[in-house]
Amino acid sequence: MRHLLLTAALLATPVFAGPDADTKAWLAHTAELSSDAMEGRDAGSPGHARAIDLVERWFRAAKLKPAGENGGFRQAVKLHEVAVTAAAMRVVNPDGSAAPLKFLHDITPRPATDLPATLSGAMRFAGYCSKGEVGPELKGKIAVCYGSRRAGRAIAAERLAAVTAAGAIALLAIDDVGFSLEPPRWPDAYARAVAHEGNPLPTGLPQFRVNGAALATLIAGSGRLAAAILTEATYHRDLESFDLPGRFEARLTTAQRSFTAEQLLGLLPGTDKTKAQEVMLLGAHIDGYGFGEPVNGDALYNGTLDDAAYVALLARLAERRGGKGYARPVLFAAWTAEEKGLLGARWWLAHPTVPKAQIAGVINLDQLRPLFPLKALTLHGLGLNSLAETAKAVAEGLKIEVRPDKEPLRNLISRVDSWPFMVEGIPAVNFVFAYDPRSPEEAIYRDWYQRRYHRPQDDIATPMDLDAARDFNRFFYTLVETAANAAEKPTAKPLPVVVPVARP
Repeated sequence: MRHLLLTAALLATPVFAGPDADTKAWLAHTAELSSDAMEGRDAGSPGHARAIDLVERWFRAAKLKPAGENGGFRQAVKLHEVAVTAAAMRVVNPDGSAAPLKFLHDITPRPATDLPATLSGAMRFAGYCSKGEVGPELKGKIAVCYGSRRAGRAIAAERLAAVTAAGAIALLAIDDVGFSLEPPRWPDAYARAVAHEGNPLPTGLPQFRVNGAALATLIAGSGRLAAAILTEATYHRDLESFDLPGRFEARLTTAQRSFTAEQLLGLLPGTDKTKAQEVMLLGAHIDGYGFGEPVNGDALYNGTLDDAAYVALLARLAERRGGKGYARPVLFAAWTAEEKGLLGARWWLAHPTVPKAQIAGVINLDQLRPLFPLKALTLHGLGLNSLAETAKAVAEGLKIEVRPDKEPLRNLISRVDSWPFMVEGIPAVNFVFAYDPRSPEEAIYRDWYQRRYHRPQDDIATPMDLDAARDFNRFFYTLVETAANAAEKPTAKPLPVVVPVARP
């Protein structure tokens, strides 16, 4: 196989072993779009604006037609934000000594427009903070809760409701360190909340995400062992509630701003007049994290595989077509503000530049990691619409196995830009490179997630399997051609209930 070789430690410099011309072109686009010059493409930033300029040039050169606002390729997404710009937090012990909690490393406040400038209070550990675990003892105190992400214990909304009803003045949620499918990672890049202009930003009870490693600081002097509590919670056992001897104190600075981020829409017109109102939409998000808290001395979150590589793939498909259409029109979308809550795709659905009723199906490109040979794909949408069945048939024709999501507790289906379209009843699909449990491929994926996902280390130096990239790209080209030329347009079934989870 021609690929970028992985060392045992997965730290090797990539070795290019001669990919085909199309994969080389895709890789070159990926490198340019995720270069340091784009500054991580944070929505509304100067680097994001440069990325928009670059991709618009690609769309124009590929002979796509403008499909944005005012006769152009662009659509302006109006956003506003609240951010915690500075924070000092600590636990003050009964003897007057204090133990600091490092902002973004040990603890991260949830940004809110009414977050107090100062907060001080006694603490009580209340297990998982289910309704049955909290009581009058919490009134006027700060609730310390184990933030389980697994079925059978209180989830985030239930914890918040329970401690609020009990009269707590704040909530400190300890990371679920036992959630091995997606272990918590630190530091956080920043503490920001973004919404569409005119929509409310977060308010309410002050909440903090707490690193499991900081639990010992919170409970110091209680006679309990943090390691024992974390172990018991990992095994989903009941947890004892108890008052903590220290007081939690915080000084918080917040700032608000309004800004605009642009996204791109280009149309490849169809050739069959009878299908002119059956538009296939291809999407990937152009935004990334931008600059954030440094990791290993690097503060620039380039976002190469999340998601520059797949905006680049949209551009490659458009270039390959050179203005030659399929039977159905194809709308190419480079969404913004996906990392802030799928805000670009949601904005387009509220302000469509092509009649929403004409969207026949959505093929979304995100969560794709060409880190190992492409033998199987997890297909989001499988069993929910006929477009997924088309994708399954195309994949199997290329000797790629298709699987349902085997890690549903992660709710990956609802964390990408195809999800808002599914909610609207529009057939949509998204893909993840699949792996077998306890396989070398799983080890590679878990390592990538732990060290590179939403990290500065997601850059062009990431070791990639270029044969896997080539194989997925070919699958994508074939799927688009098959779906866009199919005799019948896709159909959808009712969605299952999906419990929303916070993105790590």
